[in-house]
Amino acid sequence: MGHLDHAALGWLTPVLSYVMACIGAALGLRCTVRALGATGRSRRNWLITAASAIGTGIWTMHFVAMLGFSVSGTDIRYDVPLTIVSLLVAVTVVCAGVFAVGYSRDRTRALFLGGLTTGLGVASMHYLGMAAVRLHGDVTYDPVLVGLSVLIAVVAATAALWAALNIKSPIAVTIASLIMGAAVSSMHYTGMFAVGVDVTPSGGVLPGATAMQFIFPLAVGLGSYLFLTSAFVALSPTTGEREASASAQRPVEGAVG
Repeated sequence: MGHLDHAALGWLTPVLSYVMACIGAALGLRCTVRALGATGRSRRNWLITAASAIGTGIWTMHFVAMLGFSVSGTDIRYDVPLTIVSLLVAVTVVCAGVFAVGYSRDRTRALFLGGLTTGLGVASMHYLGMAAVRLHGDVTYDPVLVGLSVLIAVVAATAALWAALNIKSPIAVTIASLIMGAAVSSMHYTGMFAVGVDVTPSGGVLPGATAMQFIFPLAVGLGSYLFLTSAFVALSPTTGEREASASAQRPVEGAVG
C-alpha cells in the first residue's frame, strides 16, 4: 500500500483550491441574481455564465488540489481526454441545475431536482477526474466515504441553488460563497480520503501528461477566466441600476421635446 499525501506542496494547494471554489461560487451566485432579474435572451446568457463559473470553479478546485496529491513509489500521470470530459461534465450538470431553477415555476421541485442532478454531476466530475489518474498500481475506494462524498456534493449543490434563489445582497453572497467553497472542498477531500493505492513497482513509462504539463496550465487558464468574468460582472450595471438610469433620463428627454 503506497503512502498517499494529499498536500505534498503544503498548505498552498488546499488554500488555493478553496479560494478558486469560493470565487466560482460567488461569481455564479451574482450571475444567477442578475439572471432572475432579467428576461429573454439576457436571462439565458446570465444563467450560462453562472453555470460556467460554478462548474469551472469546482473543476479548478479539484485539480488545483490534485497538484498536491502524491503516492510514494509511483509517478502520477493524467489521461488528457478523460480530464477534459470531467470539465465538460461539471459545466453541463451545473448548467442543467441552474436552468432548472432559473426557469421553473415550481421553485421547490426545481430546487430538489436541480440540487440532486447537480450534486450527482459534481460527484461524477470528481470520480471521472480520479479515473483519469494513471499510476503504477491499483486504486481502491472506501465505499462509505465515497457515499459520504456524494451526499456532501448533493447537499452543497442544493444549498448553492437555494442561495442563488434567496440571497441578493453582496455581503450575503460573499458569506454564502465562503460556505459553499468549504462544502465543495470537504466533498473533494472526503472523496480523496476514500482512496487507497496498492503500488506495483515498475520501470515502465506511464501514459498521459504530468500535472505540471497539463493540469497546471489549464487550471491557470480557467482561473484567469474566473477573474476576468468576475471583473466584467462587477463593472456591468444591475437591472435596478439600468432602470434607475433610464427613469432619470426620461424627464430630460421630455423637457427637450
